[in-house]
Amino acid sequence: MKRESRPHWSYSAINQFLRCPLQYYFQRILKLPQPSISSGLVLGSAVHGALAVYHRYLMEGQDPVEQQVRQEFLETWVSKTEEQTVEYKANESPKELMDQGLALLQLYMKQPPPQNVVAIEQRFLVPLHNSDGEYLETPLLAFTDLITEESDTLKVTEFKTAGRAYGDFEVETSLQATCYVNAVVEMTGTLPTVEYTVLVKTKTPKIQRLKTARTEEDLGRLGDVVQKIERAIANDVFFPIETPLNCSTCPYRQPCREWKPDVVSAIDAVDATKPMDAVNPAKAAYTLNGAKSC
Repeated sequence: MKRESRPHWSYSAINQFLRCPLQYYFQRILKLPQPSISSGLVLGSAVHGALAVYHRYLMEGQDPVEQQVRQEFLETWVSKTEEQTVEYKANESPKELMDQGLALLQLYMKQPPPQNVVAIEQRFLVPLHNSDGEYLETPLLAFTDLITEESDTLKVTEFKTAGRAYGDFEVETSLQATCYVNAVVEMTGTLPTVEYTVLVKTKTPKIQRLKTARTEEDLGRLGDVVQKIERAIANDVFFPIETPLNCSTCPYRQPCREWKPDVVSAIDAVDATKPMDAVNPAKAAYTLNGAKSC
């Protein structure tokens, strides 16, 4: 995948900061290497690659070749597992996970295929605007899995692999869908619909489809959120959000445990003209670099 040299936002970066600012700091500011990747990420990449092959057959008006779809899945799997160490969950094996992925693909290909395919893995670099209609300096980079046309309306389909079914609320509040809608609106001037197609890797695989939509108000709110994140980053506001969901698969567990915040926070340091004891009496005995004064 092409790397974008221009500074930009993406859904993954926005979501990462909201989920855990310190993880964002380690990965995107310090650029620490990731010692491992999760098995879920490997499975998702392999499934997405295979689905892209399947949809290209449809876009070109050809009958899909299941063997080619399967081969893409296996090649992507091997490529990802050779790049980094894969962290598997307890009682989870590579073969079991691969079999689940292939079973999900087979189930998807048995369903009625999407019609009027417009774009596959489309890349968008578009502006963001806030609720006041002001455009932000840093643009948004978005990659849509699939875009089709239904009754003169564009539909963006996002594919997910998951161990459980999604809830309506997850889809309705997802900033990912908002990012996709923003990208299509900026390119075409029309609001698309969004559908989440969830490939659920339960004992009996199933396909779940959830539709959602966004308004212009939602797009402005996205810009507002990004502006607040930019302000936080500019003021070095980074801290861990420790939850089982965040920490269990985080590749930065060790540097997180070793992390210590600055003694004087960026918020306290905004007005450097104030004497230290006026800023925070509890910190009056410390210098900015954390050394105790004599």
